[in-house]
Amino acid sequence: MHPNPAFRHDGRELMETLIDQIGFGMVFAATPDGPRVAHTPLLSTGDGAVQFHLARGNALTRHLPGANALAVVNGPDGYVSPRWYGDGAQVPTWNYVALEMEGPVRRMNADGLIGLLTTLSERYETRVSEGTPWTMDKLPEEHLHRLLGGIAGFEMEVRAWRPTLKLSQNKTAQDRIRVANGLEAEGSPAIAQIMRQLGGQA
Repeated sequence: MHPNPAFRHDGRELMETLIDQIGFGMVFAATPDGPRVAHTPLLSTGDGAVQFHLARGNALTRHLPGANALAVVNGPDGYVSPRWYGDGAQVPTWNYVALEMEGPVRRMNADGLIGLLTTLSERYETRVSEGTPWTMDKLPEEHLHRLLGGIAGFEMEVRAWRPTLKLSQNKTAQDRIRVANGLEAEGSPAIAQIMRQLGGQA
């Protein structure tokens, strides 16, 4: 988390939206073999927990149950050029959106894992614009059980939420407009849009 309090945001609804809209992140934990990271879809339960699944052969899988872990969701980002400020005494920086979540992890049972996979597929299939949504029942039962045997489901109880929305909030309103316009012109419209929506509020 960035140390500048101007870049923090305590809105839980916004954090849940980040998880839902981005849907993918990283899980970090210390292991006897050293620090390890896994990349995985993330699903918020809406009541303070985040669920995810990993391949059984992943370097983290056997170490996660009972461990304290860190999950990270990265949102839009973009390079900020000093030439976009009204004041010439500036340096380059980077605007970005990120959410860190920390807490203990438990292993999910088979029913919980199936529920997680079902919810994930239903949620993201509705976002595919063409064709009929894919559903879990399209898999033969034997094939499904074989696939389930190769993955493990986990749930993290999030005890610390650490969001960073670095959107030039420490600059003037005029500079924020110039930075957003510059980011959009240079191919970073997502972070520019968030700046316009939240830059003065976060």
